Amino acid sequence: MRLMIQILLLFLVLPAGSAIQAQGHDPLPSWNAGASKQAIIDFVNRISREHSPDFVPPGGRIATFDNDGTLWVEQPMYTQLAFALDRIRALAPQHPEWKTTQPFKAALAGDMKTIAAGGEKTLLELVMASHAGMSEAAFGKIVRDWLQGARHPRFQRPYTELVYQPMLELMDYLRANGFKIYIVSGGGIGFMRPWSEQVYGVPPEQVIGSSIETKYEAGGHGPALVRLNRIHFINDKGGKPVGIQRFIGRRPILAFGNSDGDYQMLQWTTAANGARLGGIVHHTDCKREYCYDRDSSIGRLDKALDEAEKEDWLVIDMQKDWKVVFPHSGARP
Repeated sequence: MRLMIQILLLFLVLPAGSAIQAQGHDPLPSWNAGASKQAIIDFVNRISREHSPDFVPPGGRIATFDNDGTLWVEQPMYTQLAFALDRIRALAPQHPEWKTTQPFKAALAGDMKTIAAGGEKTLLELVMASHAGMSEAAFGKIVRDWLQGARHPRFQRPYTELVYQPMLELMDYLRANGFKIYIVSGGGIGFMRPWSEQVYGVPPEQVIGSSIETKYEAGGHGPALVRLNRIHFINDKGGKPVGIQRFIGRRPILAFGNSDGDYQMLQWTTAANGARLGGIVHHTDCKREYCYDRDSSIGRLDKALDEAEKEDWLVIDMQKDWKVVFPHSGARP
């Protein structure tokens, strides 16, 4: 009996991090031991210990994650762009004018150089033509069907298998410690919501993204929300804090991104008083994934990388900090 009392007292007085070590449990097994992993664990311990000066009640434990390049692969093109291009090809027989009209001519020819040169305007035009003119329910089914059949050009696996195992573990660890997880992405909200819960454990109502306008219609087959060919909101760069305030109403205490498109979200999260953590996934692993930052047209990381040290953001070195990249891949020998 005395031994049992001693064990119980040990767990009552040990800090949360020590209790984890005493149980031999590693909450982030796909992360290599090092400064980044320890900083995350220390932060969670600080804000979750009730008598800690940095304690945050569960209601305030809000974490936001970018999607493309932070939670799943975004090279050699955004997954939603690959989806849009496939949709353009599928719809092309109904639009013979696309054969001679840009950017559709380039999309049908696989001319990514011309598409990239057109910038955001071209991308929006392709997305509008391929994502509108149907109900939200019909669009969700199209997305789910596409994800079942589409394969990444390099890894030849479904895109939903090319999520980052260390980030899945991080989200599970945060949830186990009372965090509410939100995806805050420049990608389309209608594109992410059909699969976010299955892949990330994040329900649709906790996904914030760019959106197009919708209209309520009560037709012969019942009421529907129809997707219109007009942009409603771009949830990127300065739009991310706006979207967070609009849909969450609380400032996060933790945010992770991977590009300059996440700079304002990281800044908004970490500029407030109290315990805060911002993190950047730096793509440094050419062999297991991709290497890119300042010169990339996809997921460009320049200003945020320069500011990371001054802002005290973690820079997660994919090659050094992660034992495993994807769930199907093993650890580095």
